[in-house]
Amino acid sequence: MENFEFCNPTRIIFGKREVDRAGQAAASLGSRVLLVTGSASAKKSGLLDRVKGSIEAAGARVWLLDGVVPNPRLSKVREGIELCREVGVDLLCALGGGSVMDTAKAVAAGAVMDRDIWEVFQGRAEITGALPVMTIPTLAASGSEMNGFMVITNEESGHKLAAGSPHVYPKISILDPELTYTVPRNHTAYGGVDAVCHLMEPYFNGPSPHTPVQDGLAESLMRSIMDAAASCLDRPEDYDARADMMWAATLALNGLTRAGVGDHPFPVHLVEHAVSAIFDVAHGAGLAALLPGWMAWRVHLGNGAKIVQFGRNVMGISMSGDEAADGLFAARAFASWLKEMECPASLSDLGIKAEDHPRIAENAQYQAAIWGITDLYSKEAMIELLSFCQSGL
Repeated sequence: MENFEFCNPTRIIFGKREVDRAGQAAASLGSRVLLVTGSASAKKSGLLDRVKGSIEAAGARVWLLDGVVPNPRLSKVREGIELCREVGVDLLCALGGGSVMDTAKAVAAGAVMDRDIWEVFQGRAEITGALPVMTIPTLAASGSEMNGFMVITNEESGHKLAAGSPHVYPKISILDPELTYTVPRNHTAYGGVDAVCHLMEPYFNGPSPHTPVQDGLAESLMRSIMDAAASCLDRPEDYDARADMMWAATLALNGLTRAGVGDHPFPVHLVEHAVSAIFDVAHGAGLAALLPGWMAWRVHLGNGAKIVQFGRNVMGISMSGDEAADGLFAARAFASWLKEMECPASLSDLGIKAEDHPRIAENAQYQAAIWGITDLYSKEAMIELLSFCQSGL
């Protein structure tokens, strides 16, 4: 186990109808609130008015930043920053999925910076402070409700980049599983894939050879997410399944399973960010299209031992003792689960062609250089990886 520090300052309020505590929670953090939300669903369901009313009833003034879209845009972040400065916002409240939460975090940081927020994503500036953030997730997926990460797309440059800081951890997150009942079927499945991938990245890429505690936590959470996601598709208003899904997805990227595995990249996310920046696909769908091929590529490179462990401990399949054959079998088993979840399992399933690979690899190199992993994920390596992801297993 590697040396580590672990601190997660987010207060979680979890359970049925806990969304009605939004005003009480917000009042403890600020009185001039920017409520950040998506394009339509929260309005149509009445949830936006419910949350806004609760906050206003607690004595706060509320301004609205709506229209956040999947693969959230830098232009919307800049719009929010301007609004915060104009009216003197002292709290960001995110009501929505990962894109909404990430937008709120970026606005919170950018509002108190004297430089453009995009410089943080480029690795040219650091976040030294932020307005407080409260989140109310309506989708179990990103884990943004309990971490300091955010991902934003610059529609002008065509890059989707990640950044993080302890300053943008949400102060309070209200997790009400009932809010996820109306999530569309495909996005429920994509959310499960996203959460599983958050566990896979440190599980497969950490440098420490001895991480039984972290592996056990990750494997248990992966199984829980996969089971819960399937139940959510079968029974959309099964509270227990939705609750399991929401809490497991939150734990998947709150730092717990990563602590002690050592510094590691998020290579599948790295490549997917390029895919969704270029083709504007849903993040979870992009991850699903890449994961089986990425596993097969790892086996091809002779790094299949952990893939085999995943197959045995998560997928529950028997192994022959031949690492290459068993690793490929595990990758195929995961691809089968994706198909059962009605998710893409290859780039071709997304309509992406082999001739698109150099463009994807070139785009991903921008983030790889910021992360300092171009030695492991050169353009040539990425093109080879993408060839394993193209047609499925």
